Amino acid sequence: MTQLCFLTATELARRIRRRDVSAIDVLRAHVEQIERTNTQINAIVTTTFEAAQADAQRVDAQLARGEDPGPLAGLPVAHKDLTITKGVRTTFGSPIFKDFVPDRDALIVERLKAAGAVTVGKTNTPEFGAGSQTFNPVFGATRNPWDPTRTTGGSSGGAAAALACGMVPIADGTDLGGSLRNPASFCNVVGFRSTPGRVPMWPSLNAWFPLGIAGPMARTVEDAALMLSAMAGPDPRSPISVHQPGAMFAAPLGRDFRGARVAWSPDLGGLPVERPVRDVLAQALPALADIGCVVEEATPDLAAVDEIFEVLRAWHFEMAHGELVRSKRDQVKQTVIWNVEAGAKLTGADVGRAERLRTELFHRLREFFTRFDFLVCPVVQVQPFDVDKEYPMEVDGHAMGSYLEWMRSCSRISATSLPALSVPAGFTPDGLPVGLQIVGPYLDDFAVLQLGHAFEQATGFTGKRPPLTAG
Repeated sequence: MTQLCFLTATELARRIRRRDVSAIDVLRAHVEQIERTNTQINAIVTTTFEAAQADAQRVDAQLARGEDPGPLAGLPVAHKDLTITKGVRTTFGSPIFKDFVPDRDALIVERLKAAGAVTVGKTNTPEFGAGSQTFNPVFGATRNPWDPTRTTGGSSGGAAAALACGMVPIADGTDLGGSLRNPASFCNVVGFRSTPGRVPMWPSLNAWFPLGIAGPMARTVEDAALMLSAMAGPDPRSPISVHQPGAMFAAPLGRDFRGARVAWSPDLGGLPVERPVRDVLAQALPALADIGCVVEEATPDLAAVDEIFEVLRAWHFEMAHGELVRSKRDQVKQTVIWNVEAGAKLTGADVGRAERLRTELFHRLREFFTRFDFLVCPVVQVQPFDVDKEYPMEVDGHAMGSYLEWMRSCSRISATSLPALSVPAGFTPDGLPVGLQIVGPYLDDFAVLQLGHAFEQATGFTGKRPPLTAG
């Protein structure tokens, strides 16, 4: 039964649809795995096993009648605790909402259910998703399956850890400044930040917000693409939704990469990167040449990118959390207060300047991708760090001025609105995972998944199991 938990989602879905294994047996295997490993990792913070059993039985009954339950039929899934779920506690990692039970599902939950996925619970996240370290006062910290003294990153850290431990084959997450990619890198799984609007965001306080997205996490690129095929597609509730069907991501990912032009940026414009991370990526990079890519060291002009991201993030935080900070300040963590207050100090001119600079950045990247097909760079500048540390105070000897600065290898890409994938690239001498970030042109999400798939096939790091799950 344990072996079912480490099949790829694609293979597991195939077996369920062929009725080689029942959805209820798949669910039982994953429930047992959650009970076996979650107490050590703290990845899933709310469980829905009773409802999941009814959903799995429904999938089996549909298949028995010759009906199609959907592309994710019977696959256990866990939803991030920032994502609202009807009738299931959603805390946002905040004591203010520790007993909050929504009366509706988020759009991505609707779509995953409609595709036949079976919800088994909610995954841990930092308070309001702030910071790439998954801990909060409601549930505590999530620990890294590769070394439980280390963090999983965040803010989709619970999702990444659950995947690495075989608790679920797919999990959703969100990404503003790296929250899908950072924990994927730290846990040796896959996280995909699609073009904004590819997966419509609803409900949303600002339906036009260009930085925050929802997306898939899985143990392989093919599995992430399968999940995306159910999540993506236009919706009238999102005015920026991309008008292409999600089904396009169900197509085979195989592609000939001979002659593909890849720009390699080892530090994404001068960012400090720890040596173990640099060394792992240097060893992984030749795999791109092995599959036929022409790799050249080059970095796009990212002038003012940090200002763009940090102004728009602060503006969003004030809008989203400002009233809570003013009314319940003593129940909100300091980094959220700091980010809200930074947003409150902004003027209209500040926001206008950030939007103008973002437009200029978009066009510089558009021109960059006339010379290159892809950009590859580090996902994270550091190894997974001590789980008791809120965030790194320095990176490679360089002091960090805020809780955001160490995440810039991800947040700089967020500001571009380009699709970006974190794919496993190897391990440090201490056995800690490192991911490679693959970035593609605007709206070319499928090509990014294709290169990620080819890279993982060439390197073989995807799907490796942490010591916690051995045996």
